[in-house]
Amino acid sequence: MIPKFSIILYALVIAFAFSNFGFSQNDDEQSEKSINRRYAFFNFRGSHAVDLGAGTAIVGADYEDPQFEAYFRIGYKHHLTSHLNLNVTFNKYNVAIKDISNEGFMSFDLNFEFLFSPYTKFSPYIFAGGGYNSSNDFESTATKAQGGLGLELIITEGVGLKLFGEYNYMFTDELDGLVAGDFNDVLLRAGLGLNIYFGGNKKKEALRRKMKTVINSNLIIPYN
Repeated sequence: MIPKFSIILYALVIAFAFSNFGFSQNDDEQSEKSINRRYAFFNFRGSHAVDLGAGTAIVGADYEDPQFEAYFRIGYKHHLTSHLNLNVTFNKYNVAIKDISNEGFMSFDLNFEFLFSPYTKFSPYIFAGGGYNSSNDFESTATKAQGGLGLELIITEGVGLKLFGEYNYMFTDELDGLVAGDFNDVLLRAGLGLNIYFGGNKKKEALRRKMKTVINSNLIIPYN
């Protein structure tokens, strides 16, 4: 007769073996899912991107009649992860006050941007950062903070069409040329643009090879 202790020990060993097998399957499934998602990211986007945009800008300041003016931007993005990228942009715009002034400005902005759904063609995103603002002649300069949100749609592999808007808080009350009141000036900008992605082909190919390895390792061989 087998002692009760031995029976309990055998049962524990068998339970432990099945538990490890279950965890191993879960790990394999998670690994396969992660590889597939990363591959989908590089199928639509890339490690880097050229950021182009155009739209309109309007100041919120001391004068009562600000007007919308043209706004343009060009920049560069580097994806740190599928969800997160670091980007720098050069922005050109005018600040216009009806019947008073229309002056050109530019800003150099650094942002962190978060994509909510980087593995699909359509993704909302948010961004925030800081920048340096200046008039065209560099006579009027100021630092600022900015944040915004947008929507991106991949219209073809490596090209995303985007709609965006941003809020800029100036650490000055002189953007419109008038210092009055208790608050600093703000600037609103919005527009349409393109993200032109490039890079990541080597990572994509490495992921494709991993996908084949995972598929081959999960093949079920029929028993005859």
